[in-house]
Amino acid sequence: MFSRHTPSTKDETGVTFHSGEMVHGGSTACELRGNGFFCQLSPAELKEFDAVKLIFAYPSDTSLFVEQQRSRGIYLLCEGQVKLSFTSYGGKTLVLRIAKPGEVLGLLSALSGSPYEVTAETLRPCQVAFVSSNDFQQLLRKHPVFFQRVAIHLAWQYKAACEQLYAVGLGASVFERVAKFLLNWSVEGGAPRNGTWFMLPLTHEEIAEHTGITRESVTRALSEFRSRGLIETHGSTFMIADRAALQEFRVRPATPQKVGPRLLRLTTNRQGRSPAVGHSWLQPVARGRGMVR
Repeated sequence: MFSRHTPSTKDETGVTFHSGEMVHGGSTACELRGNGFFCQLSPAELKEFDAVKLIFAYPSDTSLFVEQQRSRGIYLLCEGQVKLSFTSYGGKTLVLRIAKPGEVLGLLSALSGSPYEVTAETLRPCQVAFVSSNDFQQLLRKHPVFFQRVAIHLAWQYKAACEQLYAVGLGASVFERVAKFLLNWSVEGGAPRNGTWFMLPLTHEEIAEHTGITRESVTRALSEFRSRGLIETHGSTFMIADRAALQEFRVRPATPQKVGPRLLRLTTNRQGRSPAVGHSWLQPVARGRGMVR
């Protein structure tokens, strides 16, 4: 295996993308063998895929592509984590999901020829296999078996997007959103049981972008969880002490407000008297209607 550094370049839209460090190696040496997008191919099909792919190593905080940039191809994530997000014209960012090894990024754009719909940014050092759109479409035409894997992957991405939009758009309280985020991340990080530590290399701002709330709300929720003994944290390392309690966590009841004399009088009337007595202004109307023959 050997490598060479390729400089950053710009596409015709003026957007800079980083080519990273090119790494030469076959899929037979890939750690994802058996789990990746192209790992179920026959030896002959896999050989053709190896012939058209380029493997790059990217450092953390590097943009693979940005939303509305012209599609160049697909990115098969072999190692690391990539944040997928989109930003409004007002500057508000929403994280769609954190891509894990085995996922293909830019798949829909490579098939349709449309610009990338999200921004892909590395959270940690990554190794990525890149295939240009033209080479990928030629593989699809030559090997129809690829279509089944493409359909399954697109269906999974659509389901994940729906779940994230539901959680952000129709989610419950701030505390429940952060609790669910921690529980899901711990499972994906290999810590599905109580007392197991896992890495969460995200800032409070990035967690806020993922859950659709403010950074201050994330800080407040994490502080509340720690004070109740539900989680422990040491920097970017987290531990969930009581998963069941965290999963069932609800916002504390609001502090009762002082009841004014008028509200207290109305409440007493409704609880101790009939509607006809409680609303005396309706009685003349009722009597008047009763006299009509």
